[in-house]
Amino acid sequence: MKHKSVPSVSVNYAANGASKKSNELGMRVMQERAYDMRGEQYLLIKSPPASGKSRALMFVALDKLHNQGVDKAIIVVPEKSIGSSFNDEPLKAHGFHWDWKVEPKWNLCNSPGEDGGKVNSVKAFLESDDKILVCTHATFRFAVERLHIESFDNCLIAVDEFHHVSANPDNILGNQLVQLIARDKVHIVAMTGSYFRGDAEAVLSPEDEANFKTVTYTYYEQLNGYEYLKTLNIGYYFYSGSYSDEILSVLDPNEKTIIHIPNVNSRESTKDKHKEVDHILNQLGDWQGTDPDTGFHIVKTNDGKILKIADLVDDDAKREKVSTALKDPKQKNNRDHVDIIIALGMAKEGFDWIWCEHALTVGYRSSLTEIIQIIGRATRDAKGKTHSRFTNLIAEPSAEESLVVDAVNDTLKAIAASLLMEQVLAPKFSFTPKTPQSGPVEGFDYGDEGYKQGKNNIGVNESTGQYQIEITGLTEPKSEAAQRICKEDLNEVITSFVQDKTTLERGLFDTEMVPEELTQVRMGKIVKEKYPELDEEDQEAIRQHAVAALNLTQKAKEIITSGEATQTGNTALLDGIKKFAMDVRDLDIDLIDSINPFSEAYSILAKSMSEESLKQVAAVIASKKSTLSHDDARELAKRALKFKQERGRLPELTAADPWERRMAEGIAFLQRKAMEEANVCII
Repeated sequence: MKHKSVPSVSVNYAANGASKKSNELGMRVMQERAYDMRGEQYLLIKSPPASGKSRALMFVALDKLHNQGVDKAIIVVPEKSIGSSFNDEPLKAHGFHWDWKVEPKWNLCNSPGEDGGKVNSVKAFLESDDKILVCTHATFRFAVERLHIESFDNCLIAVDEFHHVSANPDNILGNQLVQLIARDKVHIVAMTGSYFRGDAEAVLSPEDEANFKTVTYTYYEQLNGYEYLKTLNIGYYFYSGSYSDEILSVLDPNEKTIIHIPNVNSRESTKDKHKEVDHILNQLGDWQGTDPDTGFHIVKTNDGKILKIADLVDDDAKREKVSTALKDPKQKNNRDHVDIIIALGMAKEGFDWIWCEHALTVGYRSSLTEIIQIIGRATRDAKGKTHSRFTNLIAEPSAEESLVVDAVNDTLKAIAASLLMEQVLAPKFSFTPKTPQSGPVEGFDYGDEGYKQGKNNIGVNESTGQYQIEITGLTEPKSEAAQRICKEDLNEVITSFVQDKTTLERGLFDTEMVPEELTQVRMGKIVKEKYPELDEEDQEAIRQHAVAALNLTQKAKEIITSGEATQTGNTALLDGIKKFAMDVRDLDIDLIDSINPFSEAYSILAKSMSEESLKQVAAVIASKKSTLSHDDARELAKRALKFKQERGRLPELTAADPWERRMAEGIAFLQRKAMEEANVCII
């Protein structure tokens, strides 16, 4: 079978070096931004991998210990391997006031024993004169359970990889943080590179998150400010048969690559991980043995190239040797140390291989945060590294498959992940209502001709990676909480939307679906459920901002893949947004609501999947098509009332406009239900 590829989203960056430059205190851009907020009691840092979050925390923590009366700093990391990120750092040598120093006995990530057995060490630390402790999430959970919340009064609790926490009552660490916030006698710094939890579960409840001041540093800012890396590609590839037979279709032996093989319980797995690794090695060339010092496999390709391949899949003692060799600090800047790493559940969070050019993942990953972490392995900046890419190799549904429904679900989830990654890589949007009084916003550049009154304008702030876009009819958020969400958390809302299975299915495969049913009804419902404490006007503002961010990115992608965008020194994605906004007569919220957010994803799917498989997917989804629900009808009726306020009449069932007909159907549905209930009562 001929290998099919989903056209990649290719994002080109300016490589202006801004994110690599340090100020007089030795801080890079993101670290300086976090340090400026060091006086906040509760601080949330959202920043991509390799942006320097660990060092940012060191700067903030040291100031709190020396200048803010905080007694101790406890650094909490999800796994032991990440503890090394907080080893001693000579910060004074680079201009800062103090060095970062952790006594060896207080880095509990390096100490032997189980997490539950380290509580005595935490207790001893709290009773000592020392100031900094590093431990795992698990150790901290046990310590809080046994020593109680009040033991940590006047401490800084810094939680790395914060997306592991959730507001779910069953999440112990999340529950403990809620208790700490309620007691209000600690400082908390939370850090994440993922922007959202992969399971769409809230990390904090809205009322708890309102306590935090957020520092956001986007992927766009990070990559645009690199020195060497200029291009990032994200591609999804479908295959039939065994993935190991087709892996060379997407694997280039000349690229430094991390291969994440599928979980043994996944559909893509052959159930024998060792044979899969052997097969990949054989596909690459002739095995020459293993290096006695590193444990790396030596493979000679057909064209005579010698590859050094690290196998992290093996469970025996050999894996520890390979893992140690990969972490050798003397080899950190040696591009030739290793060529390919094969991993299963490793080499994601906290794994730093700056030379990685290609993150190749086989099988769908249930967690979107995991995908972001994997991509983050390939987005390090390194001398001579001009491009990187992420590839997801996914089994194509076929008519012969007994678990075709599972296959369809995986395909849908992969599309959702793709849509979200496009949002993560896009710049931050600042949407404002367009009125006759509108004018240029300070800090934004409107191009050579400047701001044009009465026209569609897009302002750019290159330093923050932010785009200012005017939209006619846009509702502005009123409350402080809604403003924060529109400014910082739109991706959280979009995550919930694209992971909503019904929404995704209808958007991709329901030919009778009216886009507003998704953009207004489904997105509206999601926002209401997510932020029930906000009033209807603020909920509508968040809905509109989230739909605008998603649909502008999707229209830009459509323009890119059709070859209409003109790439400049900036990103093709941004060129696409500009082109779309400038080509329409008036960029208004009604126009944005009338765009199906999934239409471009479907067109890409149609190009990449065989016709037979595509029909199979459509048939599975069509068989589950449901009638109008009571909740959706009520939402349609609400939209119909707004329509009446604007037009002076209710929507009509015979209208030419499909959205007007759908709103009328919502009213008719409720009327019919009311009559049925009345008849039941009479009987």
